[in-house]
Amino acid sequence: MLKFLSPLALFKDSKIAPLFIARLVSSAGVGFGELALAWGVMGLGYGPGGLSLVLACNSLPALLIIFTGVAGDRFRRHHILITAEIITCIAWLGLGTCFLTRQAPLPLLCALGFLSGIATAMFLPTIRGIIADLLAGNGRLGGNAIINQTESVGLLIGLASSGLVVTALGPGWAASTRGVLCAVSALFLSRLNTPRWQQAKRSVLRDLRVGWREFTAHRWVWIMTLQYTVVIIAMVCYDAVAGPVYMAHGHGGARAWGVISACEYAGALAGAFIGARWTPSRLILSAAALPAAGAIPMVLMGVETPWILLAGAAVLPGACEAIYYVLWTTSLQDTFTPDVLVRVNSWNIIASYALMPVTLLTAGPLVERLGPQPAALGASLITVLATGCSLLILRLRGITSSQPAALPLSAPAYVEAPPRGD
Repeated sequence: MLKFLSPLALFKDSKIAPLFIARLVSSAGVGFGELALAWGVMGLGYGPGGLSLVLACNSLPALLIIFTGVAGDRFRRHHILITAEIITCIAWLGLGTCFLTRQAPLPLLCALGFLSGIATAMFLPTIRGIIADLLAGNGRLGGNAIINQTESVGLLIGLASSGLVVTALGPGWAASTRGVLCAVSALFLSRLNTPRWQQAKRSVLRDLRVGWREFTAHRWVWIMTLQYTVVIIAMVCYDAVAGPVYMAHGHGGARAWGVISACEYAGALAGAFIGARWTPSRLILSAAALPAAGAIPMVLMGVETPWILLAGAAVLPGACEAIYYVLWTTSLQDTFTPDVLVRVNSWNIIASYALMPVTLLTAGPLVERLGPQPAALGASLITVLATGCSLLILRLRGITSSQPAALPLSAPAYVEAPPRGD
């Protein structure tokens, strides 16, 4: 049992423990925000179409991810995360006020969603690189697992609680709770001390080109990025639009959807433990097969399975998603040098998030026209096809495991210890 729980010893390390606590607190806020936004927008009378528009505006700043990736390699990464949390705090306190007053125009909701999206664009690539700053070698596997575990626990707490808060007090209080928790997370992040990897001032375009060369130098990275892009689009259609609309039409409501989402993250908590200890001989093929599990709850919703069974089925894809995250993130951290790591992650993320506004703008009207169940079945088909194509291509190319670069394309900004000047 002590061996099984050994990565949790990182919580005792004062140099990295604040990161885990911050992710726990902030992720609980995300759990509150997921239900607050869906029920808040629909509660104001804007319906699925209005919800999809707000979500599209929230995802639109994803086009900035490649530029925030440059910032994540140029500046101290915990400073980037703190800034993102503060922006998120302002946006969600604003959304909470709108939902409480019940008089907010749709353009204002879209603007606040856009502001929150800017913070997300800053946060996503940077959080995937910060473990490489704080841990080395085998410690990264455990660190990535704990990041996923703390996020899962936080989301579990947030989603399980937010259903009750939305039902009893309204979405305005749930949205405001997310804003407050982001402020608390920023305080914990301020206790970190991460290095600044680049000292020389270089053009942004040159940094972008270097990141792109690094990203395309490894075939398995961009093949799995294409798969990730398609699967994420299908999952967002299911999670952000089809699921809430289905539940709101007499299938359990906000509380049931909160329990279903919480079960998914309960599975992720167990999956992170497995990911910290499982090193398959064909790592890339194993990781590429895991997203197929996401189709299971989509199919069950499509055939109108009772929400209690749907909640139980959500555990497996949650576990598989967590294992995928640990294997994928650790492979990238071991393959690329820290001075380009966030840029590589930004190129990995940009494709799916660049298409997100179009996806969400399409998903709302599509669900209104076809219904949430056919939309869920369509999302499951897309997920399975994307996974099958990825596995086939990787297999035909003979790619089974990652191959770290012997000589990075960009010169590292350090020899032994990273520079620590501002």
